[in-house]
Amino acid sequence: MTASAEGRKAVFITGAASGIGLAAAKRFAAEGWFVGLSDIDNLGLKAALIAVGPANGSIHHLDVRDRADWNQALADFGKLTDGRMDVLLNNAGIAKFGAFETISADDSDLQIDINIKGVVNGARAALPLLKAAGGRLINIASCAGLYGSPQLAVYSATKFAVRGLSEALDVEYAAHGVSVACVMPWFVETPILQTGAAGSNANMADALRSGGLEVYPVEDAAEVIWQAVAGKALHYFVGARAKQMRFASNHLPGNLRKQLRSRPMLST
Repeated sequence: MTASAEGRKAVFITGAASGIGLAAAKRFAAEGWFVGLSDIDNLGLKAALIAVGPANGSIHHLDVRDRADWNQALADFGKLTDGRMDVLLNNAGIAKFGAFETISADDSDLQIDINIKGVVNGARAALPLLKAAGGRLINIASCAGLYGSPQLAVYSATKFAVRGLSEALDVEYAAHGVSVACVMPWFVETPILQTGAAGSNANMADALRSGGLEVYPVEDAAEVIWQAVAGKALHYFVGARAKQMRFASNHLPGNLRKQLRSRPMLST
């Protein structure tokens, strides 16, 4: 028997098979919400549904780059929620770690297509369901969207774009009764941190920890996302380091630039 929202609030999450998306899905389900789990990882989605409870959600294959995929996934989700969506969590994203010149053009394109186009596609496709519920659009950006991050140049550019889109839609979507939030985590323990630099045996997690930088658990991000659901602010930050970065980028950009330049680059 197919699960349904049964009058519960409903959230649709991209990139829900792992990382922040899965942690957020568990949190929403624990709060009694119906959760639409979407990803390109079909096996991961099946495991995610078991984790949230089969009666508490539905799974949807979704490549966020594909508008037809979005339309089909949201049409199927809407049938289970009486045509409503209280929250869209635009979470899916990827990163390629390494010096800009070592990242291939194809890998740069992939980050742009998933991290920017995927978020734009979701914000557009979900609007009718969000309008019906007077819902909230939550986009996951990053502290890399506050100040350009070395060895994450294209990723950083995409997260600046997500932040800019969120700030613009916060104004535009208000006319539809839809609010917007942009969540900016510091580095969180997700599969993205296992990304290796070209020509190196080390990955992002190795580089961060060797530099003495914190890596926060996914549950911290899920908690901030949950706060953003009921909150009225536009920007939300995950981790003390994120709040420090926000302050430094606003008030001490010169000092922040010096700090970034003083950090050793990941050696090959």
